Amino acid sequence: MQAILSIDQGTTSTRSLLVNEAGEIVASHSQSLAQYFPQDGWVEHDGEEILNAVIACARRVLEHAEAPGVIGIGLTNQRETTLIWNRRTGKPLHRAIVWQDRRTQLICDRLRADGRELPIQDKTGLVLDPYFSGAKLSWLLDNVEGARALACEGELAFGTVDSWLIYALTGGSCHVTDATNASRTMLYDIRTGRWDPEILAWLGIPESVLPEVLDSAADFGITTKPMLGAELRILGVAGDQQAAMIGQACLKPGMVKSTYGTGCFMLMNTGEEAPRSRHKLLGTIAYRLGGKATYALEGSIFVAGATLDWLRDVGVLNSIEEAGALAARASPNSRAILVPGFTGLGAPYWNADARGAILGMTRDTGKAEIAGAALDAAAFQTRDLLEAMAADTGVPVKQLRVDGGMAKSDEFVQRLANLTGVEVLRAATTETTGLGAAYLAGLKAGLLKDLTAIEKLWRAEASFYPRITTVERDARYEAWKRALRRVL
Repeated sequence: MQAILSIDQGTTSTRSLLVNEAGEIVASHSQSLAQYFPQDGWVEHDGEEILNAVIACARRVLEHAEAPGVIGIGLTNQRETTLIWNRRTGKPLHRAIVWQDRRTQLICDRLRADGRELPIQDKTGLVLDPYFSGAKLSWLLDNVEGARALACEGELAFGTVDSWLIYALTGGSCHVTDATNASRTMLYDIRTGRWDPEILAWLGIPESVLPEVLDSAADFGITTKPMLGAELRILGVAGDQQAAMIGQACLKPGMVKSTYGTGCFMLMNTGEEAPRSRHKLLGTIAYRLGGKATYALEGSIFVAGATLDWLRDVGVLNSIEEAGALAARASPNSRAILVPGFTGLGAPYWNADARGAILGMTRDTGKAEIAGAALDAAAFQTRDLLEAMAADTGVPVKQLRVDGGMAKSDEFVQRLANLTGVEVLRAATTETTGLGAAYLAGLKAGLLKDLTAIEKLWRAEASFYPRITTVERDARYEAWKRALRRVL
């Protein structure tokens, strides 16, 4: 049976899947990834560690494959994380600056003071925020010794994680990205489909450092045998949230998915029209096939599952997996609220200076109540995004497809339905990100005829409906908004 090797390189782990032509995961392997925090608000990865983890996971999964059964690779990645490397040596000049990193706030403030905010948002669909790659690249060029000189000499390459991995896995022969990842850099005009020379000038970025932008299903190069033990074609690439959207088969306008991993990312398919949000959401490319872009409206929450990581680290949880069971034991009268502003707040607030807080505690607030507040925080933030999307589109969202690590918990998904008031469908597999990348590669390889074939592969594992009254739901949401105002 023919299969696709899917590589899912995330913020806290790397995973590889072997996906057969029926859309089934027949093998998988994962490895955790270290993060580095050199200063308050700074978050970094080691590019070589990312590459080594990808190689290790891919080789482990390929042990389960029967050559020549694997006909290609699908790649999905944490999106805005930024690297620069020397084209000749193939070595990074600096640790990767992770999407959560806030060190470029002053660069964004300068652009805002110069009146650049609205032109950037109009061209890229993005708000002016340290989250995106453009300001990170500008910082690297200005702060890494020799980087700007190498860039001017054409010796320096920039990329998000997908570009870095493709470059390394193909032995330096391909410096490319796909349209979804390009749309997250704050350097790419999502309507014209080009790197924007004006924004590049504002940030002092020479175009020579940028990768070529391809469709999401395309020929991205061939891996060298020393890397993966085989020469395999990379045929599908998408940023992780767009890949999850494809894996969730949200392929018609109005369909919405939400992924609960380190952060939470909600995307609504808007079809052929690039959205212009009036409520601080993002316009982005959902996928580009055959040169034609499909767009999405996105809300980005910086911290979701990462709150559970923190609770484990400080001893509230023994393990992430016990969060749901512990939260289920919380007093129903608890009104403790956790605002997870560890690295600022994302959509629809976009406040880089916000920090976390727990409010509404009483003497009987314990570990169970705090665990419950952590789960509720992701649900409240989801409602923030749903309301913003409804305000932008004029159409209330009635159904939400969910995936990601937190979505494995029945307790969390039920709280999500309770506090948002919508039907929540959990996919039969929570590995929708890796599946989406595999589906893109499958389209290019001819395993899948068209997008309709993807729709036929999707199925729900469970449905969750609200179990509390509208009055209680709205009262609790008002308490959330009061807590937010205090933090902001």
